[in-house]
Amino acid sequence: MPKRNTFSREFKLEAIRQMEAGDKKAADLARELGVPRNKLYLWREELKAKDSDTAFPGSGRRGGKEADLATLKRENDRLREENAILKKAAQYFARESS
Repeated sequence: MPKRNTFSREFKLEAIRQMEAGDKKAADLARELGVPRNKLYLWREELKAKDSDTAFPGSGRRGGKEADLATLKRENDRLREENAILKKAAQYFARESS
């Protein structure tokens, strides 16, 4: 399985700039950069959809409040599971002692 290519924010912005300059066809530019042509269009759409500061945020890892929320949800699920196990154990021992 081939390794996934990751491209920096600067690379993507420069590729979009070159594509919009119109000096080359998108297919030729994509070939030259070693990127699938549809990626150039996807990057351009993402840049248009968001402002230039929030487009291409990085490696996809969550940061800040999202990471904290995800951590708390995982901990909550684990504690619920532990609580269910303890309830079953308490019922088992209550039956044994009667």
